[in-house]
Amino acid sequence: MAVHRGLGTGFLEPVYQEALELELKGRAIPYSREPELPILYKGQRLRAHYRPDFICFDALIVELKALPRISGTEEAQVINYLKASRIPVGLLLNFGTRSLIYRRFIFSPSAESVESVD
Repeated sequence: MAVHRGLGTGFLEPVYQEALELELKGRAIPYSREPELPILYKGQRLRAHYRPDFICFDALIVELKALPRISGTEEAQVINYLKASRIPVGLLLNFGTRSLIYRRFIFSPSAESVESVD
């Protein structure tokens, strides 16, 4: 929220990434920026990989967007990150609108399912 209040809308995604990184550092929140997530197929690692914007506390994926609206494509991206990483919670933050839009996703490894929680 602080990043959206400080910058508002209209910037490209990398601007929000850098600002959020400053917020995370300033609040001493442990994170990694754009870590490589391997993708496995039939137990073998593919050369392709995912790179979410942030992983915080080793338990939360944060994906940023700066779009006029979020579609199923952006939601699917977060869901795939959760499945690939087995991390239980994902946040999709959209800075491209007048008010910050966010969606929270919960991954259940035992059921291999993801649920959106608004």
